[in-house]
Formats: sequence, C-alpha cells, structure tokens
Amino acid sequence: MQPLRIAVLGMVDGNGHPYSWSAMFNNYDQVVMADCPYPAIPAYLAKEPKEKLQIPGASVTHIWTDDPKDAEHVAKASLIPHIVSRPEDVIGHVDAVMITTDKGYEHVERCRPFVEAGLPIFVDKPLVDNEPDLRQFQRWVRDGARIMSSSCMRYCKEFMPYRTSIHSLGQLRYTSITTCKSWERYGIHALESIYPILGPGFLSAQNVGTKERNIVLFKHRTHGDVAVIAIEDLYGSHGLLQLCGTSASATVNSQDTFYSFKTQLEAFIGYLHTGERPFPFSETEELMRMVIAGIRSREEGGRIVPLEEIAAD
Repeated sequence: MQPLRIAVLGMVDGNGHPYSWSAMFNNYDQVVMADCPYPAIPAYLAKEPKEKLQIPGASVTHIWTDDPKDAEHVAKASLIPHIVSRPEDVIGHVDAVMITTDKGYEHVERCRPFVEAGLPIFVDKPLVDNEPDLRQFQRWVRDGARIMSSSCMRYCKEFMPYRTSIHSLGQLRYTSITTCKSWERYGIHALESIYPILGPGFLSAQNVGTKERNIVLFKHRTHGDVAVIAIEDLYGSHGLLQLCGTSASATVNSQDTFYSFKTQLEAFIGYLHTGERPFPFSETEELMRMVIAGIRSREEGGRIVPLEEIAAD
C-alpha cells in the first residue's frame, strides 16, 4: 500500500505543530531543526529513538504557511518535498490535509476548500470557539465530510489508567485540571484531558475568572463538580489532573508530549485507513459547547451558562 500523502496547512503565533507533526511522519534534519523557534520541539524529538519516531503509512508531502518564510524553514527541518503558494494548490496532490492552527474562529474558512473538494481533514484544537462555526461543522459532518479534531491531551498516557477505570476512587465528587495560556486556544487541552475519564453529561459552565485567569466551574450529571483552570502564565503546572472521590483520590501530571502528539496523529491515520472514527463526533460537539460556554460566561460576568443553551444545528 502506498503511503498516504498529507498536506500541512497553516502556522500561527505560538504554535509550532508544522515542525513537530511533520517530523513524526517524515523524520527531520537535526541541524535545521535545532533552529526551530520552539525549543521544546527539538528537545522532545531528540529523546525519541529514531526507529520509534515515525508514524507508518503516511508522509507529509506538501506544506503551506501563512508566512512563506516559515514554510521554507519547516520544509527543510521536517523533510517536506513540496511548498505551495496557496493552500488550495494541494487539492489533487494529497489524500488528506491537516489544519495546523489553533485559532478556532479561523477554522471554517481554512477548511472550506477541502470540505468542498471531499478531502479528509484533521483540525488542530479547538475546532471552533463560537456557535455559528460549530453549526457549520455540524452540517458538514452530517453531510458526510470526514473531519476530525482533538487535543493531544485526549491521548495523555499518564491519564490512561483513569480512562480505563475510576472505580477505586469511589464516587467522584470533585475533579480539577489545569492548563497554561488562553481559554480560547488552550482551554480545550484541559477539557479533553478529563472528558475521556468523566464521559458525556456536562450540564453547565460558570467562568468566575478573567481573560488572563479563567476559572471555569462545570457541573457533570454523574461526577459532580469540575474545575477547569486556564491561566496565561501557568507553564509550570500545565496538565495537572486531580480526581477526588469518596473512597480515594489521585493526582497526576502530564509529562510525555511526544507520546500524546504521536498517538493523536496515529488515530487520524487509522481513521483515514478504516473510515472508522476513533471517537464519536458528538464528543467534539459537546467539548466545543464547553469551550463556548466558558467564553460566554466570562463575557457575561460569570453567569451560569447551561450547555443546552449552545444550540445544535
């Protein structure tokens, strides 16, 4: 079977995914990658044995970035053979695209040409940050578009035991999870860390914080109170999970970024090969309602926002 041809499209401030995700398919040039503007990327790539670095069954063959100079450097660092002058130029030359930007309000327009061309799409988190765009993606998926979006934190290996079972904790009464940076761009990292553990059933959100310090309190139908914290400069405490139950508690910190990213991308390649989603799109829909409810509550002075208020299409 010929490897799938993937296009990496888009690069925005604060997000180096074109470097790292492409390297996980193609391998990379160590000398050029050393000049990556995100030093954490060459650091965690260098920790991986070469024989375990790459994802089989696909390669990144094309790249476009918002600033053409970025595309030139990423292509050299991550061994991408083709740079295109417009994103749409990859249509007819690739089997799928990855939108490697994390500003949710841009994603409808970034995805539109590829939905219309019938190409499968992986969209970096969050898929959206507003209700009209959520409705558009719902329509596209309902009409058969192959769109997948997730945070890498869904695949955090340190949290996996609690995805398997939380019975030893008794009944959960309180859960908390942290992230750095903004709610709009990074809140989904925290939300998708806990969602596979707690499952669907989130009822409401109340953001009692500020734009730089988001303290978002959720109610879950089964698992009680959930605090999701997104503070701009909380770099030293990103991905700290706390599960508090009636019988026991657990505190876990995410550590292996490479594993989370690679497993996420492997899930997308599996979807391309089999046509079977690794998780239902309904989970993404609920997560996006949670993102939107957190923004709406903050903008409305901490009002409790029922998730059912974020209407489905």
